[in-house]
Amino acid sequence: MGTDTAVHEAPPVRGGRPWPRWPRPAAGAAGALLDVLHSGRWSIASPYGGGPTREQRFAAEFADYLGTRHCIPTASGTAALMTALEACGVGAGDEVIVPALSWAASASTVLGVNAVPVFADVDPRTLCLDPAAAEAAVTPATKAIVVVHLYSALADLDALRAVADRHGLALVEDSAQAHGSTYRDRKAGTFGDVGTFSMHHTKVLTSGEGGAAVTDDPVLARRIEHLRADGRARAGRPPAVGLPELVETGELMGSNRCLSEFQAALLSAQLPELDALNAVRRANAELLDGLLSESGLRPQDTSAGTTARTYFGYAVELPGEEFPGLTAAAVGEAVTAELGLHVRPVYAPLYASPLYAPATRPRFALGPGHLERLDPGRYDLPRARRAARSWLTFHHSALLGDAADMHDIAEAFRRVLSRPSARAA
Repeated sequence: MGTDTAVHEAPPVRGGRPWPRWPRPAAGAAGALLDVLHSGRWSIASPYGGGPTREQRFAAEFADYLGTRHCIPTASGTAALMTALEACGVGAGDEVIVPALSWAASASTVLGVNAVPVFADVDPRTLCLDPAAAEAAVTPATKAIVVVHLYSALADLDALRAVADRHGLALVEDSAQAHGSTYRDRKAGTFGDVGTFSMHHTKVLTSGEGGAAVTDDPVLARRIEHLRADGRARAGRPPAVGLPELVETGELMGSNRCLSEFQAALLSAQLPELDALNAVRRANAELLDGLLSESGLRPQDTSAGTTARTYFGYAVELPGEEFPGLTAAAVGEAVTAELGLHVRPVYAPLYASPLYAPATRPRFALGPGHLERLDPGRYDLPRARRAARSWLTFHHSALLGDAADMHDIAEAFRRVLSRPSARAA
């Protein structure tokens, strides 16, 4: 499709007009960063300064926003996932069920705690972990299930929570793409034993890099606190000014996966704007759903319990019955050319992703047979494979535009799908 002469018959739909930028600083972000710059305290490991750190403030704000008891900020979403898994007791040789369609961290974090990711297929309409497939993957070695809320969909939390409870498994709820969404009027991230978030620069709540783990369980919270701060935790009462606030408790060995004070200040500034920006994205996505449906495309569904969606990415399925040979990669390339907006296929199945390659890391060769358990060649999951060929997605920043922008997107898809090369594909 990239060489089709029809591409050149009319100027691109967008004509070079820019799309909304992301990230963008919230009101007060610059002042908050300047305050940290001159505070003398850039890390939670800095000497106590007489009051709560920025990290403590953001943790309290985010916990209150979500309606959960404990929030432990981390250096990244990856760090949040790894500490969550370890806090739940996952370790060497254990199996963790993960969705076959997700970003690489869903698998690499399991490898990172010396466990074995077991891929399960996804629901064909939500692209999230299918509860029946997850239950079918349970073995005596299974220790946990990681559920990922993908693009704009929430997974079936009722069913997945029931599967985990039936088999005595930990449920880790990866909400890296779901800040502010709700399921049965509760915030995503509060249904698992631990919920995890990423604050990477692509996310709807961002500090460039960063993350958080949340839980109602004080035991899990204390484990995560130790795991992300080299085995240290805050004492019950603050020390004298100028002394270290983190105490070497000897309870649990950890690593340094802490959020900086600069990142925490950014997040505190960004959080009050999250709901309003999510509402703009949601309204534009609903308009776009109707426009794209007119061209036979099928927007991503979400699970029945969803009461508010968050759009990290907008995802749509190509009309395969009408265009049986059409690939998402070809359509995405052509729509990108029309819009100047990166429209691309959804994630490759993890077992087929170039980012999942355990054999390239000697650290994962833990003993006879272990690498064989990690071999991606063990899997071929049809719904994940089909999704990679037939679904497209683009970043949420485009949904911060206006109605005219949504009509541009719909017109670009209509134009590309109406070309003779599309119908002959």
